[in-house]
Amino acid sequence: MAHWEFKLPDLGEGVAEGEIVAWLVKPGDTIDDDQPMVEVMTDKATVTITSPRKGRILETRGKVGDIVRVHAVLVVYDLAEAATAEGQAKQEPAPVAAQAAEAKGSAATAVGDIRETLPGMGTGARVGAPGAGRGEAPRAAGSEGAAYFKDKPLATPATRKVARELEVDLRKVSPSGPQGRVTSDDVRAFVGRPGAKAAGRAPVAPSGREERVPLAGMRRRIAQKMAQSTRTAAHFTFVEECDVTRLQALRARLKQPAADRGVALTYLPFIVKAVAAALQRHPVLNSTLDESTSEIVYRRYYNIGVAVSTDAGLMVPVVKDADRRGLLDVAREVDRLATDARAGKSKVEDLTGSTFTITSLGAQGGLFATPIINFPDVGILGVHRIKERPVVLEGRVAIGQVMLLSLSFDHRIVDGHVGAAFAYDVIGLLEDPDQLLLETG
Repeated sequence: MAHWEFKLPDLGEGVAEGEIVAWLVKPGDTIDDDQPMVEVMTDKATVTITSPRKGRILETRGKVGDIVRVHAVLVVYDLAEAATAEGQAKQEPAPVAAQAAEAKGSAATAVGDIRETLPGMGTGARVGAPGAGRGEAPRAAGSEGAAYFKDKPLATPATRKVARELEVDLRKVSPSGPQGRVTSDDVRAFVGRPGAKAAGRAPVAPSGREERVPLAGMRRRIAQKMAQSTRTAAHFTFVEECDVTRLQALRARLKQPAADRGVALTYLPFIVKAVAAALQRHPVLNSTLDESTSEIVYRRYYNIGVAVSTDAGLMVPVVKDADRRGLLDVAREVDRLATDARAGKSKVEDLTGSTFTITSLGAQGGLFATPIINFPDVGILGVHRIKERPVVLEGRVAIGQVMLLSLSFDHRIVDGHVGAAFAYDVIGLLEDPDQLLLETG
């Protein structure tokens, strides 16, 4: 029996390991070139790894939730049996062979959402809902009738995570998403059906007043990154008010012209530009500490991470070269990055390379916070809700639009007065936005 071992390929960006999110094949399956086999999550992104060759799956190594090192064996193929099966297929009558090819193509393309194509990995094609291309509408989740079953359902890793937690077989869930994709809401709706398990959250006490949920996937990555940051960086936080009355008026004037150009103009692009400009005045805030060489690395590029809340957890896509981009260009890029992150479509390059990070809770921003640094950066800016407050203008008390900013810095690199000076430069640009429009880009 001829065996061949497929090992987890080098995922790039210094990634040394990945977590198995979902297996798309099982022992005994015969697969084709480029057929998706497994979804693996790194601290950068989720990737779908495809088969580099034809063969029958003899063994899959590692279960969902396991951490697998790069170059560790993932799949063992039985090449001899696959070759025999292929030879038999060639001898089938033409109609039978055609039917088999059609069935094989359907199974090969109904795969999970492709996150990224990496060296040594193919791309799995996406297909629509059952009946797509034949004029049939997909059945909505929760529809009555015969039990739904699709051998390889189309679903994002976030949806598969929900399905694992609720112990729902995705193959039995009717899709309602675009192109026949099963959504998280479809899975939750399915749980209410007879025979569907609502497990994965095993009760600990007989009273059912406790439950346990596995710390896995993106949530585990977030936990690891936050713990690494708090263990490594010496955090200190600086909080100050920012009167954004003039910024609010400027945005109101520019909002419609921006919309005419297809851009939704929020406050965030202004903040990104203010941070990029202030970083150029305080280069240590744009640095990082290389602990292996005990060197401070000053970065001459300004890539601003923007925290985005998603179903899978908090992600930080990055606006590259924010200092060189115009205001509307930054707005477009922020919107693109946030949309892709929430849809689970972020690429590896969109989630790496930040030099400073901005995080905001929007309307839930509260009074102030102590944000945790996005390690290995040395600073992060927390943006809070704008509220009406009394302010002093030219010796008179007036009602102003005031926002609190919370900035955390790595005290190993950033002295208190330097962090404060940076904060006041950001505030100055936001309080006098005409200056902001004069900045590069």
